[in-house]
Amino acid sequence: MNVVIVEDDINMRKSLEIALGDYEEFSVKSYKSATEALKKLSSDTDIIVTDINMPGMDGLEFIKELNGKYDVIIMTGNATLNRAIESVRLGVKDFLTKPFDIDTLVTAIKRTTLITQKTKKPNITTQIKNSNFLSASANLDKTLNIAKKAAQTDVSVMIMGESGVGKELFSRYIHENSKRKDNPLMAINMAAIPENLLESELYGYEKGAFTDATTTKKGLFELASGGTLFLDEIGEMPLNLQPKLLRAIQEREIVRVGASKPIKIDVRIISATNANLEQKVANGEFREDLFYRLNTIPLKIPPLRERKDEIEGIATATLKRVCAEYELGQKEFSKEAIKELLDYNYPGNIRELISIVERAAILSEEKSISKEDLFIYAKK
Repeated sequence: MNVVIVEDDINMRKSLEIALGDYEEFSVKSYKSATEALKKLSSDTDIIVTDINMPGMDGLEFIKELNGKYDVIIMTGNATLNRAIESVRLGVKDFLTKPFDIDTLVTAIKRTTLITQKTKKPNITTQIKNSNFLSASANLDKTLNIAKKAAQTDVSVMIMGESGVGKELFSRYIHENSKRKDNPLMAINMAAIPENLLESELYGYEKGAFTDATTTKKGLFELASGGTLFLDEIGEMPLNLQPKLLRAIQEREIVRVGASKPIKIDVRIISATNANLEQKVANGEFREDLFYRLNTIPLKIPPLRERKDEIEGIATATLKRVCAEYELGQKEFSKEAIKELLDYNYPGNIRELISIVERAAILSEEKSISKEDLFIYAKK
């Protein structure tokens, strides 16, 4: 397990690094600042343990920059309720108050990674299966109608909405209601792939194309043949790689890295973004011609705060799933807890709601989950 420690106090940093290093299952790296860590983090990092109070970029700003790509445990010597609440709202998995012993940290790491292994999907490339809307609000009906109509065609669809609203779920819905449903739905998160690897992930490569290319590898365009390719966080695609994507869509063919012969492809493109792509086009950060190719049918998903009638259904279904997964018995929400869930505005949308319910189910001691178990004290 690859653990990263971010701590400005050199004695604390080295002590943690040495202590965790004594455990065979941990591979540990440490950085003195959040800025340094952001420059050097790799995609194989499993968990980050970071201080809150650091010069320059503090722990909470650091977590915002990570944007949910890594599991995080916060440690601090000056715990305040507001900062603890804010860190939980941002998706932090655990909050440790200094001083703590190494066993406490090890337990927190193992607990976090156990939950992640059971619930977290890969954030790089995946084959997506099983669309299931846990609940649908009146405000979502129009979007679902457009998605169903789009599914009957092969045109490109761009799904827009805030982080956590369910863009991947909609991509599955479109695929599973299309004539391509019996073929693969492949996905790639543009923000999670280093630029130097993105081209080979999409188009594949020939043996000998570069130093580590010991065999020929198919890219996602070929692996999704006859099906659908979901390009998540399309706004993060580097500008220099956009012309090749445009050509693949226009010509319906790709060229593997290190090859000269084109390969015909049959793939439906669905993309998603939480960025303002029109503004990126105006700023010269995204190609206008590619934008129009991808945006044949725009699909705007409203945030969860505009879909309040979905909240109880999603929360109840999530609670049932978590209790079954972790053998927690049958739990239910108190009336006060339901009201608290309905009153909250969910800046992290459905992803945040699911995280709140998972945490409450695991940590609550009673069969009835109370308002306090939800740990929602942030501004509504």
